[in-house]
Amino acid sequence: MVQTYAIIGVVVLLLIILASCIKIVPQAQAFIVERLGGYQGTWSVGVHLKLPLIDKVAKRVLLKEQVVDFPPQPVITKDNVTMRIDTVVFFQITDPKLFAYGVENPIMAIENLTATTLRNIIGDLELDETLTSREIINTKMRVSLDQATDPWGIKVNRVELKNIIPPAAIQDAMEKQMKAERERRESILIAEGQKKSAILVAEGHKQATILEAEAEKEAAILRAEAKKEATIREAEGQAEAIIAVQKANADGIRMLNESDPSGAVLQIKSLEAFTKAADGRATKIIIPSEIQGIAGLVKSITEVAKDDDKTEEVKKVDVKKPEVKTADFTTDF
Repeated sequence: MVQTYAIIGVVVLLLIILASCIKIVPQAQAFIVERLGGYQGTWSVGVHLKLPLIDKVAKRVLLKEQVVDFPPQPVITKDNVTMRIDTVVFFQITDPKLFAYGVENPIMAIENLTATTLRNIIGDLELDETLTSREIINTKMRVSLDQATDPWGIKVNRVELKNIIPPAAIQDAMEKQMKAERERRESILIAEGQKKSAILVAEGHKQATILEAEAEKEAAILRAEAKKEATIREAEGQAEAIIAVQKANADGIRMLNESDPSGAVLQIKSLEAFTKAADGRATKIIIPSEIQGIAGLVKSITEVAKDDDKTEEVKKVDVKKPEVKTADFTTDF
């Protein structure tokens, strides 16, 4: 019974030892293996076996890119202004063996190296250059740190200045300067806005004047067209009226011709025309000889009518045609 327990114990112990000899290296890691205190090798990703009690994993190295944020460091510029700058370093382990045996504390070494490099670079720059040359400072620090950390198996990919903290007095002066600059820009923007507004107003007035002129022009054209149309219509109406009068006169003459009027009727019509002519504003009228004879006849008939009213007897009176020169003569009224 005791032997059975002893055998079971030995088997369990062997299994434990065997399990401890099997190592699995995960992704993005590397194991530094030592044998009897000396460097044996570097295990990459996968399953590995080590000798029991002889080999051991001395260090597990992370191969991913790492980020270290260092606290603010006091630096002095070329013009003797003290400020505080904190940096962020992005690095990656490229050689696990050098990283494990190159330096005792790699992170602390990088921090101290960053502080000294930053002081050296800022010491050659003035305050204004420091505030406006972040990219230049970042590039110089990355190159310097990468060269210094290469023997440690570390590659510095990027260095960033996180914050630049100048003294309080300089901060106040900078804030005042920035405020004045903002006010200046605001004044410029306001002036430019007013200028653009004035230009737009002038352009609007110009367009309005142009539109008014065009409208007046079109209205004048329309009025001229309307007046022209009215004149044409009036002329056409007058022409039609003249045509109608001439047509009526022609019809009257035709009717007279068709009715074959006597000489007495023609003389009476001539007398009516003479009466209408005498109603005008003319001061001189040329009377044909025929109308003079008719006038004398009418006068004689009027006198006979008066004698008949007095005697109340109807008498026949011979009215002789007065002698009138055949030539036309002019009478003044």
